[in-house]
Amino acid sequence: MAIDRAPIMKRCRTLGLEPALLGVSKKSRKKPPMSRRKVSEYGVQQKEKQKAKFIYGVLERQFRNYFAKATRIKGLTGENLLVLLEYRLDNVVFRMGFARTRREARQIVSHKSITVNGKLVNIPSYLVKPGDVVAVKEGMKTNQRFKDIAAKTEGVRVPAWIDSNMANLQGSIISRPSREQIDTPVNETLIVEFYSK
Repeated sequence: MAIDRAPIMKRCRTLGLEPALLGVSKKSRKKPPMSRRKVSEYGVQQKEKQKAKFIYGVLERQFRNYFAKATRIKGLTGENLLVLLEYRLDNVVFRMGFARTRREARQIVSHKSITVNGKLVNIPSYLVKPGDVVAVKEGMKTNQRFKDIAAKTEGVRVPAWIDSNMANLQGSIISRPSREQIDTPVNETLIVEFYSK
């Protein structure tokens, strides 16, 4: 399984992202690199794509597959792409507050700690749908790791399209997220333009 092991703080500086967006509480003292050259239109579009890939922890081939799937779904391609990325199980676990970062959520899913509708799922890219119930496996609910995570993520805002119950370490997908409910700072139109060339 391919994993992006790029240093988070370095990539955040390069892409102009706040580390808090990824669930990282550190702050960088260094400033982002200043470029004297004017960035081309292609460069701006590529940077937007790299942002989305980095935020959701997806590699190029998988991201391209999501884009191809988004084009086949009725509606705006860019919005469909973000919805597909939001529906990833590792992202949902992060959004529900069962993990501090998406990387940690990916690890929790891979280590067979999450169930979807009562069935164990260990694939981080598994796509949930409205009506699905996502929960921490019964045997893991008393684990100290989840107690620490619950203490750390207490008060974190859960999106309106998700219903999360931290006391029971369980949540459900209420509806399809609208673009306004997805707080990812990415211009999806530029990504669509990038792949449309």
